[in-house]
Amino acid sequence: MKPRLAATIERRLLINYRVDPEVALRLLPAGLRPQLVNDQAVAGVCLLRLGSLRPAWVAPAVGWGAENAAHRIAVEWDDAHGTQVGVYIPERHSASWLPVVAGGRLLPGVHHHARFAGHETDGHIEVTMTAPGTHVHAAVDLTEDWTSDLFASVEDASAFFRNGAVGWSPSRDGRRLEGLRLETTRWQVTPGRARAVRSSFFAALPAGTATLDSVLVMRDVPITWAVVAGPTASAGDPARRARLA
Repeated sequence: MKPRLAATIERRLLINYRVDPEVALRLLPAGLRPQLVNDQAVAGVCLLRLGSLRPAWVAPAVGWGAENAAHRIAVEWDDAHGTQVGVYIPERHSASWLPVVAGGRLLPGVHHHARFAGHETDGHIEVTMTAPGTHVHAAVDLTEDWTSDLFASVEDASAFFRNGAVGWSPSRDGRRLEGLRLETTRWQVTPGRARAVRSSFFAALPAGTATLDSVLVMRDVPITWAVVAGPTASAGDPARRARLA
């Protein structure tokens, strides 16, 4: 049986960018290609506070929690069953040393240590992440309004991101991809309005090739992650982003 993890998404900001497809392709390992919406690649950063992370068979009371961040690119790949969709995650960060030590060893996904700060209310969320070489700041208001050049409605955006439930990350040796599938019976997103957003990952791309598009918010969603086998692709060259600037 493949190992499974359980947790609660206490708060998740899905900050989405429209990215030039050629630029996005150069960020991906062989075997993956950008998933396009309205002729644009879809990428972003997920700012995620988890609670009660644990093996699925362990009681929630003994779980671990921390702030995390993941830069993501929506991707497609082909296997024996046809075209599949998910996300490629070139960078993962966590405030906890547990995933930094265990990621890419005991658990899929190499994590780098980062510092997080912020505050939130019922109507506003603000998060700042700082790590060597990477900085993210997001100030988001919760709203009932929806504005996006990628997705006509919140429902369209919700379906897109729910379908892309498999996340691929480079292995610690950089030679393969490690995968996790996110599952939940209570998927729910609400729109957010970006008051201020900056990601050094996207700022480092060629000028004009990455544009902030939209924000989605998730709160108090129970989830599980299942380990999945990777596509036939190597993780590629981790230095390629630096050569795009």
